[in-house]
Amino acid sequence: MAVTYVIGFQVRDGQRARFLELLNGVLDAMRGEATFLNATLHVDPADPDHYLLHETWTDHDDVVGVQLGRTYRAAWHAALPDLLVGERAVSIWTPLRTDQR
Repeated sequence: MAVTYVIGFQVRDGQRARFLELLNGVLDAMRGEATFLNATLHVDPADPDHYLLHETWTDHDDVVGVQLGRTYRAAWHAALPDLLVGERAVSIWTPLRTDQR
């Protein structure tokens, strides 16, 4: 069953470029994973340091057991304490419907 992760980030002042560079590298690499379905990164129009990411995968166990440990995520995970004001806000959802044009 597919699973969607909705993740909120509040980036520290002056860290936006590094945050995006590291996250874009992870997103680019994720695209090649067999269990990856899609991801969308949003920025708050009222706060350019506030981001929302939602990513959908085919298998939660694969995400937790395999994907989070991928080497392309190491630098991203290591940098998070320096990049973010606080912890990421993560919630897990089950998709019911996807519409695309």
